[in-house]
Amino acid sequence: MFHPQGPSFNELMVQALSSTERGYDLLAEKFDYTPFRTPQEIIDAVGKRLASLGPFKAGLDICCGTGVAMAMLRPLCTERVVGLDFSRGMLEVCKEKTATAPGSARLEYVYGDALHMPLEAEFDIAVTFGAHGHILPKDENRFVAEVKRVLRPGGRFVFVSAYMPRWWSPVLWAARTFNAILWLRNYLVEPPFIMYYLTFMLPRTTQILRRHGFTVEESNLGLSGMFAGLRLVIATREAEAGPHATSAESGHLATSAEAR
Repeated sequence: MFHPQGPSFNELMVQALSSTERGYDLLAEKFDYTPFRTPQEIIDAVGKRLASLGPFKAGLDICCGTGVAMAMLRPLCTERVVGLDFSRGMLEVCKEKTATAPGSARLEYVYGDALHMPLEAEFDIAVTFGAHGHILPKDENRFVAEVKRVLRPGGRFVFVSAYMPRWWSPVLWAARTFNAILWLRNYLVEPPFIMYYLTFMLPRTTQILRRHGFTVEESNLGLSGMFAGLRLVIATREAEAGPHATSAESGHLATSAEAR
């Protein structure tokens, strides 16, 4: 439908009538030939910014899909890069596509839910691209709390967002029309397929992050055209000070201080 190697209209309809997980299992092999894949220029722009902040020991790509962000993270990390996704089909494609990505960091692939990540506080950087639509507004606080949990003190959560389009914007009404159709589909059909647009938008996202103890930096991503309004958000997990700070946090802070 979008590309000779992409899914047909019928395949997309089967996917849309499946559960979210099953839908992405079905779409995995052809996902990179759809407009749902995050454009490479966005990934490259973020990678360029992160290069000046690294290197990082361990990186995490939340909802990694076919691994485009894992490939971006690998040369920026010295030890390991983990891709997490709840679609086993996506993880299999991700393994294939990232196997020869530049860099020497060990690549790991974890099956799991972004709201219940089977990981510990072991990451210096976590990124996610194109996946916020799978997080319902009622779960956004849970998601941010989970991201905080898997980051080391001083670790960064990095993603791209934007401010809500003006009321007259065609983008706004196209997204709202899609969301309305999907809401109706989920009302009528079980199991639900969760993928909504215009979610995790600024400034609400910044408020949630700060509520959970993140220091937030927001800047223009520097792209033009249809991506001109995109903002790069870098949220840093603040260290817990005082008697309640863990020994692991204290050791990490000492190491960070020596590195500076």
